[in-house]
Amino acid sequence: MRINQWKRWGTLGAIALGTLFTVVASPQPAMAMHISEGFLPFGWAVAWWLGFLPFLGWGLWSLRQHIKVHPESTLLLALAGAYAFVLSSLKLPSVTGSCSHPTGIALGAILFRPPITTVLATLVLLFQALLIAHGGLTTLGANGFSMAVVGPWVAWGLYQGLWRVSGKGAIAIFAAAFGANMATYALTSYQLALAFPDSVGGVSAAFAKFATIFAVTQVPLSLSEGFLTVLVWSWLTTYCRAELRVLKLLPEERYHG
Repeated sequence: MRINQWKRWGTLGAIALGTLFTVVASPQPAMAMHISEGFLPFGWAVAWWLGFLPFLGWGLWSLRQHIKVHPESTLLLALAGAYAFVLSSLKLPSVTGSCSHPTGIALGAILFRPPITTVLATLVLLFQALLIAHGGLTTLGANGFSMAVVGPWVAWGLYQGLWRVSGKGAIAIFAAAFGANMATYALTSYQLALAFPDSVGGVSAAFAKFATIFAVTQVPLSLSEGFLTVLVWSWLTTYCRAELRVLKLLPEERYHG
C-alpha cells in the first residue's frame, strides 16, 4: 500500500477518534436529544418503533453489502458517523421535552446513500442515549424515524436533484445539509403535535406552535451546518480523492444511482 494512502487513512482515523473522544469526555451535563426519554405516550412510542424498524433492517442489509464490495471505505464510514455524532451533540434547549441541534446526517447520505446512513444515525442516537443521556430507548423509534430515515432521504434527494439541475456541487451539498436538518425537525414537530394536540386547534395548531418555536433555533443551526458540510466536503475532495473515486462521487465520476 502506498505511503500517501496510509497517511489519508491515518488522518481519517485520527479525526474519527478525536471527535468521538471530544464528545464522550465532555464535562457538560447532558439533558436530552430530540424527544426525551419517556416523553411520548406508550402507544406513540411503540408506533414509531414499528415504523422505524423496517428501514433499520434495510440499512443493515445495505451496509453489509457495501462493506463486502468496498471494504476500503470503512474509515470514511467511521468519519461520517463521527461527524453526525459530534454535530448532533451540540444541542440548545428548545420545546419542552426536546432540544435543537445540527444533525450531521447529510454527509453520510451523500457518501453512502440513505439506507446506510440510517444505520449510522441510529448508532449515533443509541450511543448518545446510553453514554451521555441524550434522548432514550423508548423514544429511539420516533427520533430514529425523523433523523435516521426522513433526514437522509431528504438530503440525498436534494443533493441528487440540485446537482443534476445546477451542476454546482457546493449548492447541492449546502441544500442537502440544510434541508435534512429542517426536515428532521419538521417531523419532530409533527410527532409532538400528534402526541400532544392542542386542546382547541388540534394537531395542526400544535404543529404550528412546535414548528414556530423550533424554527427560532433550527434555521440558523441548519444554515451553519450547510456551510460546515460544504467545507468538510471540500476537505474530502482534496485529501480523500481515492476513496471518493471508489464511491464514484467525484465530479467527473458522479454517481447517478
